[in-house]
This record gives sequence, structure tokens and C-alpha cells, in this order.
Amino acid sequence: MAMPIMKLVPIVLAALLGGSPAGAVAARPNILFIMADDHTTQAFGCYGSRLARLNPTPTLDKLAAQGMRFDRVFCTNSICTPSRASIITGQYPQTNGVLDLDGRIAPGNQHLAREMKQAGYDTAMIGKWHLKEEPAAFDYYCVLPGQGKYLDPDFRVRGAGPWPQNVMRKKGHSSDVIADLAMEWLKSGRDPDKPFFLMHHFKAPHDMFTHARRYDPLYADIEIPEPDNLWDQPGPEAGSVATRGENDELVSVIGASVTKRADIWGLGRRLGVKAKEDPEFGRQTYQTYLKRYLRCVRGVDDNLARLFAFLRREGLMENTVIIYTGDQGFFLGERDLMDKRWMYEEAFRMPFIVHYPPTVKAGSTNDWLINNTDFAPTMLELAGVKTPEYMQGRSFAGALEGESPPAGWRKATYYRYWMHMAHNLGTPAHFGVRSDRYKLIFFYGRDYKGAGASGSRRKAKPVTPAAWEFYDLQEDPSEMVNAYRNPQYAPVIAELKAEMKRQREVLNETDAAYPHLQEIIDAHWAD
Repeated sequence: MAMPIMKLVPIVLAALLGGSPAGAVAARPNILFIMADDHTTQAFGCYGSRLARLNPTPTLDKLAAQGMRFDRVFCTNSICTPSRASIITGQYPQTNGVLDLDGRIAPGNQHLAREMKQAGYDTAMIGKWHLKEEPAAFDYYCVLPGQGKYLDPDFRVRGAGPWPQNVMRKKGHSSDVIADLAMEWLKSGRDPDKPFFLMHHFKAPHDMFTHARRYDPLYADIEIPEPDNLWDQPGPEAGSVATRGENDELVSVIGASVTKRADIWGLGRRLGVKAKEDPEFGRQTYQTYLKRYLRCVRGVDDNLARLFAFLRREGLMENTVIIYTGDQGFFLGERDLMDKRWMYEEAFRMPFIVHYPPTVKAGSTNDWLINNTDFAPTMLELAGVKTPEYMQGRSFAGALEGESPPAGWRKATYYRYWMHMAHNLGTPAHFGVRSDRYKLIFFYGRDYKGAGASGSRRKAKPVTPAAWEFYDLQEDPSEMVNAYRNPQYAPVIAELKAEMKRQREVLNETDAAYPHLQEIIDAHWAD
């Protein structure tokens, strides 16, 4: 079989340049990895949701029209720190050690940056980092401390003193400032004799959705369309005893809601909603929530227009691989849910767009089953670097050439959310697998740091019932009918359980270190 163009380019160039490795490195594409926080597929035009007619992302839609839109990209854990850890390491959570928001990635484990630097790239990390340790594996960094601030944000900057005292304050909205900082580095901060690898991470549109004041009029006189299932959750066939309780006794505490159903996080109160009861409370909360979120999204999109115009002026647009994604999905009222965390599609699915004119066909789409452990191997292959053995993800660079998945490509992708019932968001701990068509989830409903967990000193969160949920995504794309007890799916469920068990063992995702969890899994495996 002929070698794909992207793999062949460095080899040909090395030969033309007299076999010089340095010459081959210099000819490799720049790589610009852009990630927004909580930017979900529903809030794009190009993904065709109910919000598309509001034109939330004209710049990103154009990028997709000129490149490739990926339709089946998923996270391994739908929460900020673990997702970012999987991206920077190419590893699943138990291997990289980041199970929840307390996780951290030390410089020696910032593998993607290390490998890029060793390959001859000038590397930079600008924006939201959220992995606690100094991003010292990068040649340059300018990162928000922790979650960072929307307005007049502080940054920790390489060269401004010892971490974490190396603080610089900037004026303005974080989306504007981060884009400015990226362009400054691209203009005068990088080594022009090397290709660059820049991770450009927006804080927006993470809650509490503070937009620049210039966006106040946006959507002010528009009624944002509601999802079809905003008021139907929980319907009679939705969920399970794990997500509803016996006789629906947990409906008011499972799944932080937009309406009054499970107002445990207090979204309406935080947004200043005046109505006291549903349906008016839910409608006002939804409209306020969506408008603030979408204004933050437009701020990201407009800053990307500035960034891309800069790349064109600098002659960098054609030889730069531009990747755009979010660190996970996000609920925008679907199933009467807010936030992320769940393995349901809205939170689990990631947007992913790639633009690279030399090889990516304009207006193309892709449906490989991909997860965020694959991002690092893919970017490394684009840089001419073989995937290191310690990375668990696989490169999908061939997808950019329009290829079919190679032999042995995954048939299902694994997910796990560890932070049982954390932060008043009412999400039980669970894991599962998703194939092209089907999804199987097991809610085990226990805190991994609770009684019986190695090294734990804190009290566990209250347990919730254990149960299975199964969805046929072709017949039920909104996942409103739990078909786990439907006998026609018994063979499929058996296959998915076998695949789930296999992946948990192969990927180092078992509960050997958490016997109190394994006991629950064993007790309910054959339910």
C-alpha cells in the first residue's frame, strides 16, 4: 500500500535536502491546537443542532467548510482536568494518574510537549492549563492560574520569576487577551527557524459565562429554541434506578437541572432569575443561561477570526495544521441538565475540526471512533514522530487523508466519571463503552475516595443505587429510552460487556485498587 502523503513528506524533503534531519524538521507543518473550555457540538453552526440557525460560530463553520469536521470524537472523562491530562499524555486516567479535578501532570509527564520539543518544534502553551504543575516541558508558557478569571486575568509566565510567583496581570476579557498573547508569541516570541507547536486554550465558555460587554446586545431580542426534552426528563422510559431512584425518589437530587426539578446547584439563582416556580422559572433560567453561554462562544469565534487573519497576513495559514476542539461537551438544557460529567452524548462528545489545505479536503467529514487519548499520537505523526509506546491512544492522521480506519481500530471507546455526586451537580460515578451505534453505561454510585479506598481520610459521598443503562443511538439519539431490559438487545449487551471488561484490563482501568467499588461491580455485573 502506498505511504500516505503526510508520512511521506518529511522523508522526501530529507532526501532533497541531502538527508539532513534538521532540514526535514524545518519543512514539517506548524501545529496550532486550539481548545475552548466546555464548547459543545450543540453550540456550532456546522454541527447542525437546534442552535445552528442562530449562527453562533461563523468563523469555525468556515474553518470546517475549508477543512474536515469530525463527528465521532469523545472524551475519556467529561471534566476539565482529566480531559486535558489525556490530551497532553495520550493516556487514560489511571495511567496518567488524573482521575478528577485534583489531578496534576508534572513536567516529566507532559509528554506531548516533550516529544514535540525533541522533534525540533518551538513549543508554547497559552491560556487555560488547569493541570496544577508548572508547564515546564514547553519552551514558553503564559497560563491562567487554576480556572483563571474572565476579566482582567492574571497569568503565570515563563521567564517572569519562579513558579508560581511568576504572575503577570492583563487588562480585558480573557478571550481577547489570550488571542492577543498568542499572536504576540507567533509574531515575535518564537524561533522563526523552527516549526511551532502552540496550544492555545480559551477559558470561555466555562461557567459562569462572563462575556465582553460588547456582546450584551447579541441575542437580546431573540428567543433561544429549547431542546425537545427540556421538560420531558425524566420520562417514563428514561434512565434507571441509578439516575431516578426507587419510585423516582432521587429525581430532585440526581442531575443538576435548568428547571426546578433538581435545583441543587442553583443555576437560576446564580443567574439572577426572578421567577419562583416552573414553568416560568425554567424558561427564564434557560434563556439567560443560553444567551450568556452563546455570547461567550461568539467571543471565542470572533477572536479566532482575528487569529486566522493574522496567520494569513504572516503567510502561516497554508503551512499550519489548525485543530479546534473543546475539552469535552456540555449540556445546554438537554434532558433538563446543565454542566457536563455524564456519558450521555451532549457531555461525552467533543467537537473536532482540522484545517490543513495541503492534504485535508475542504468540506470533508469523518466518522472514525476517536477519543482524546488519540490527539497526542496524531499530532506527533503530523510532526513526523512515531507514537511512543507509553501512549495508549492511536494516531488518526490517516483520517485526514480520507482513509478508512486501519485494521484493529477500536470498535468501542471507553469512558469513566469518578467524582461521585460532587459539587452539588448530582452525577453518580459511572463508566461505560460506546460503539458506532450502541452505548452501555454502568452506574456504580460510590465515591472512589470513600471507605475502603487506599489512602483515603475523608468521608465518602452518599451512595446511590447501582444500575445499567443501554441505548440504541440509531433509534434513540436523545437517549431517552433505556433499553437494557429489552430482550432483543441481549446479544449486543453481552458483546459490549465483554468489550468493556477487555478494555478495562488492557487500558489499566480496572478497580483493583478500589475493592469497595469492585465489590459493587461484581454484584451487579450479571443483572
